[in-house]
Amino acid sequence: MTNEPPAARPARRTRLTRRGRLVLITGAALAAIAAVVVPAVVALRTGGTGEGPAGRPKTLVVPEGWRASQVYAAVDRALELPGGATRKAVTGAGLALPEAAHTNPEGYLFPATYPLDASTTPGGLLGYMVRTANERFGGDRITAGARPHGATGYQAVTIASIVQAEAATMADMARVSRVVHNRLALDMPLQMDSTLNYALNRSTLDTSHADTRTESPYNTYAHKGLPPTPIGNPGEAAMRAALNPARGDWLYFVTVKPGDTRFTNRYAEHRQNVEEFNRIRQNAS
Repeated sequence: MTNEPPAARPARRTRLTRRGRLVLITGAALAAIAAVVVPAVVALRTGGTGEGPAGRPKTLVVPEGWRASQVYAAVDRALELPGGATRKAVTGAGLALPEAAHTNPEGYLFPATYPLDASTTPGGLLGYMVRTANERFGGDRITAGARPHGATGYQAVTIASIVQAEAATMADMARVSRVVHNRLALDMPLQMDSTLNYALNRSTLDTSHADTRTESPYNTYAHKGLPPTPIGNPGEAAMRAALNPARGDWLYFVTVKPGDTRFTNRYAEHRQNVEEFNRIRQNAS
């Protein structure tokens, strides 16, 4: 990420993978490495794989970081429902969400493997996911953990969703969390491409200057503070990182190459890291 003045911004921003290895491209756009999502699978009830009643799968896997829209579509497919049926079911599902969520389950559809059977309904399955999130996250624990950072429990889940989207590895999560907290404390815009992608309902690797002018409360280039809701459904590791950021004064980070994400509080050093990334990618090309 970066907080440079508009005149100094390069033509394009590209992330090495979908999970936020934010890099700035100063020339022609380079080909990005496709993201591979490896979900953290949590068995919630004993059950096999394969097909269940009427050819349905016996389980549904929700990977870490999936947006609610992706979960809805997956439930529709798994339960052989018309497109949009699960989204409509949210209204009458009576989900146990915090008041701040305003009935929007984004952030609380816990990533796990869920059993399916002939009696499974979309509302029931969503309720299962939300209950699991409440059990795994622990509402009171989140609230208590968020308080020292001047945040609410719901805001902590929002931070966790950004960490989930932006961290290149689990090891980077606590440091990415620290960057988020540091920027919020300094009243700096977060400038996270993951929030902008959420606003535009996409998962692209490139962000243009025109994109950063998008009118949306999820555009953290244009608006300071956190987006109004989580931008995906984080796992437990991201939640821990949101509540327990690493110690550091970092404001910028960039993945120069796989396994080498560099964090700094100096923009000049960040630019040098970006230039090194560009040289490595150009040589690889």
